Amino acid sequence: MPRIILFNKPFQVLTQFRRDGDKSTLADFIDDPELRVAGRLDFDSEGLLMLSDDGRWIQRMIHPRHKVPKTYWAQVEGSPDEASLDILRQGVTLKDGPARPAQVVSIDEPPGLWDRDPPIRYRAEIPTRWLQITISEGRNRQVRRMTAAIGHPTLRLIRARVGEWSIGTLRPGQWRVA
Repeated sequence: MPRIILFNKPFQVLTQFRRDGDKSTLADFIDDPELRVAGRLDFDSEGLLMLSDDGRWIQRMIHPRHKVPKTYWAQVEGSPDEASLDILRQGVTLKDGPARPAQVVSIDEPPGLWDRDPPIRYRAEIPTRWLQITISEGRNRQVRRMTAAIGHPTLRLIRARVGEWSIGTLRPGQWRVA
């Protein structure tokens, strides 16, 4: 049985164990040389990161043919209308080709959401909106590129769920065995 760790990756932490200059890494939070990361989460993204000691399990989680759904909370600039969200639902075209259709709903700020340090930029004249976006592929910075393609850049991105696992009540920097 694979050992699976659920970790709430804080903002500006590299999704790797080895040092890279003065940037924070997973090694600052988890000390287990047998664990490997199942997928990646950008330096400036937050939320659920999964780790395991089982390479075959990791491969099943990250390989595109398995289409494991990943759900994100994206705080975007502006207030996308339904027509814009429909573009994402139908599969927006990105520079590296069309993205698979996404499940997208407009939501209120997720309950219990932690403050980000530093906070996102605030502009009184430009509103923001939260979207819940579920995709089944994982291209580089895909959600950010998708929201930018409809004219609503992502200001804050949090992965809330991967497959059957969710971030639950984990606070940034906390982890638990699944």
